[in-house]
Amino acid sequence: MTVTEEDIDRAAAALKRGELVAFPTETVYGLGADATSDTAVAAIFAAKKRPRFNPLIVHVASLEAAMALGRFDADALALARAFWPGPLSLVVPRSAGCAASLLVSAGLDTIALRVPAHPVAQALIAASGLPIAAPSANVSGRISPTTAAHVRESLGDAVAVILDGGPTSVGLESTVVACLGGPARLLRPGGAERAHIEAVLDRQIESPGGDPERPASPGQMESHYAPAAGVRLEARTVAPGEALLAFGPKVPPHDGPMRNLSPSGDLNEAAANLFRFLHELDTERVGTIAVMPIPRDGLGEAINDRLRRAAAPRPE
Repeated sequence: MTVTEEDIDRAAAALKRGELVAFPTETVYGLGADATSDTAVAAIFAAKKRPRFNPLIVHVASLEAAMALGRFDADALALARAFWPGPLSLVVPRSAGCAASLLVSAGLDTIALRVPAHPVAQALIAASGLPIAAPSANVSGRISPTTAAHVRESLGDAVAVILDGGPTSVGLESTVVACLGGPARLLRPGGAERAHIEAVLDRQIESPGGDPERPASPGQMESHYAPAAGVRLEARTVAPGEALLAFGPKVPPHDGPMRNLSPSGDLNEAAANLFRFLHELDTERVGTIAVMPIPRDGLGEAINDRLRRAAAPRPE
């Protein structure tokens, strides 16, 4: 789909009125609101049925715009200059004059910031003149959206404007790194690979487990990214009636629905297909989706993180 200037202007006007706008980024579709408005940010939590203790990522146009909202140490500056615009979010201390609503920080003294690379996201930020708080545009805990159709299916009339920029290219949410004065820490694997981050910093980074009851970053809830069907990991055989999420050229025998994340075993292709294929298999109304083993190197770290959370026990 082609997003026109008129579409962007209509969406920017909606944001200025305090309404919600869904838009594509290179990672997934975001549910955007004026990050400086308590009322608008509260509407995100209400539409997503998202716990208020789960922070949001604020999308801005540039590093300079980000530095007006947060305090950047040497690690944060190095990572921002290396990865922005792109699929990396940085958690930094809020600046003294931070204009963003305290709701985006979920009561913490930090803020998560990102400069998206997608041209539609960039155009929307520019046209609105606002920092845009934007978690994934879906009901909290369910499969993230990589197309405008996924947004409509999940959120429907809760969104004033949906900008349809076609399928997202990365297909996984941004990597989240905390830069809070000590050593940088990886809070969530995602579209920016750990090895590339460590190459910029010239050292390894820690991955603290985090507290799902008090997350320091989006994507740390134990059960997340979940289809309606159950998810069975590391599957080497497929039971009768199960759907299969395959990876690579050697697929076990199966009699149910199947999608292959990458027949050639390419992790970039697998990442781009992950959420879309989970959506598609979920429409088959099967009880369980069996998922073949996926390597954990490169983007495989983030893919396995999403699948582990999708397979976790669901809240009652």
